[in-house]
Amino acid sequence: MTSQGGNSLLQDGQVFSLQNALIYCNPTEVKMSQMVLPCHANHQGELSMGQLLKWIDTTACLSAEKHAGCSCVTASMDDIHIEHTISVGHVVNIKAKVNRAFNSSMEVGIQVSCENLFQGKEWNVCKAFATFVASKQGTEKIRLKPFEPYTQEEQVEYSIAAERRRMRLAHAETIKALLLKSAVQEECNQSETVNVVPAEKTRVESVELVLPPHANHQGYTFGGQIMAWMENVATIAASRLCNSYATLRTIDMFHFRGPSQVGDRLVLKAIVNSAFKNSMEVGVCAHAYREGSEDSLRHLNSAFMTFIVLDKEGQPITLPQIKPEPGDGVRRYNEANARKKLRLDRKYIISCKQTEVPLSVPWDPCNQVYLSYNNVSALKMLAAKRNWVLDSEKNKVKLSTLEDGQFLSFKIEMEVPLEASTIFLILSDLTRRTEWDPHYQKCEVIQKVNDDDTIYHLITPSVKEGSKFQDFVLLASRRKPCAAGDPFVIAFRSVTLPTHLATSEYTRGEVQCAGFSILQQEDSQTKVTYYNQASPEVLPYITTDIAGLSSGYYTTFESCLKYIERNKNNITLFMQEHKL
Repeated sequence: MTSQGGNSLLQDGQVFSLQNALIYCNPTEVKMSQMVLPCHANHQGELSMGQLLKWIDTTACLSAEKHAGCSCVTASMDDIHIEHTISVGHVVNIKAKVNRAFNSSMEVGIQVSCENLFQGKEWNVCKAFATFVASKQGTEKIRLKPFEPYTQEEQVEYSIAAERRRMRLAHAETIKALLLKSAVQEECNQSETVNVVPAEKTRVESVELVLPPHANHQGYTFGGQIMAWMENVATIAASRLCNSYATLRTIDMFHFRGPSQVGDRLVLKAIVNSAFKNSMEVGVCAHAYREGSEDSLRHLNSAFMTFIVLDKEGQPITLPQIKPEPGDGVRRYNEANARKKLRLDRKYIISCKQTEVPLSVPWDPCNQVYLSYNNVSALKMLAAKRNWVLDSEKNKVKLSTLEDGQFLSFKIEMEVPLEASTIFLILSDLTRRTEWDPHYQKCEVIQKVNDDDTIYHLITPSVKEGSKFQDFVLLASRRKPCAAGDPFVIAFRSVTLPTHLATSEYTRGEVQCAGFSILQQEDSQTKVTYYNQASPEVLPYITTDIAGLSSGYYTTFESCLKYIERNKNNITLFMQEHKL
């Protein structure tokens, strides 16, 4: 980078100098500000959520195209939770930037806020993550250039984007598991004496003609436009339930199954699947066909939207119950109840306060994908923090600490002259940690969830002499690198299982965030880092080490190095015995 009199010079859209101070600018960042006009609002003077979805999609697409250097189309949108309504006269500020690029797709993070210019106030509306795919140019397959994170925030989002991608790819299987579980539920049995609305009354069907203003320069319909049409029919269906205007609160993750083009007719259908006490789920789908074509309807997208109805004081009202139609209606009703449980589980996982006991959250097949994602992403966020302080170093084993508010975290670093994949396999089985870690007295598998997630029951000695031993129920989540430069990850966190509740025999301990990051270096050297966000049960083990009064952790991890060395030639047998 060169300088012109110490003023400003932009290079590659990243860093420029202003009065000799470096200021970073993300090269993919796009900002959009829109004044909410009456034409954007409903009859209550609130911004149409369909319009907001169009703005979100447009901003995110521009960001994706800045990175790709070519046209991009919307592939999917993760769950969106709308925190606040927006009124006419407010300003909507949308910021989008690429978090990570994969082969031909990329994740774009979107932050939406609302601004009241006359009161000088601004508040968050929602946060979203969208996946965009670079459009092919002829028969040539496009391979995106990597996105290089620069700031700590970008490094965190870059790392966790791989986990979010994994969760998206598993989304279909997660929903399938929900459907299987809901299939065995008892059919609803509504009483005729209570306030019950037949689901048929809420059914909506509409058709839209895709015109040039609805599409990009290649003639493909904007994803945001399709979402806006879907939101419109879903709102009508929701409002029919109780003859009041319904407000959109959440949209579940959805995928676009195929494109539509100018000249297509889009058939949009919506119906209320189930009504809960203060909210309802509306299912909406979009199909496309072309007039004069012999092709049948093409399924473009399905979505599930949650609505509430507010009274004059802005509080959610109690909704009437839904009487589902026989057959498919009952199936949709049961599926809606299953999805509600999934949403509540996810909300609980996110909102669980680290200062509250228990730290662990219940594990069951419905929330396993999201809980595993949360487990790995928490470790990656801890690893991405920059203000670690090196406390001491012995025999090439480093001990560093991080004080973040009221929390104390520590990390142990060591170099191992082996391939990262070999070390990953050796350390993956927690039952063998008793061979090198004196803090592990007994460890057994409770449940092998899948190839990457296992639940263990762990017993450790007491810190205080004469006290009861402690036990832990831990979810261990393993991850191989998503791309070159990514580490292998083994993350641990406490979970609750009904089959292994706390007993009087042991003091139940909990781990909020711990695990290994195993990163391949040059010349067959691997950097192995162990992290632990210390809970009260763990702190007594490490405080003497941090104060320099003990060498317990150095001894433990030197033992770990010897354990890895002993097992480096038994990888095949190790994989067969433990099915890794």
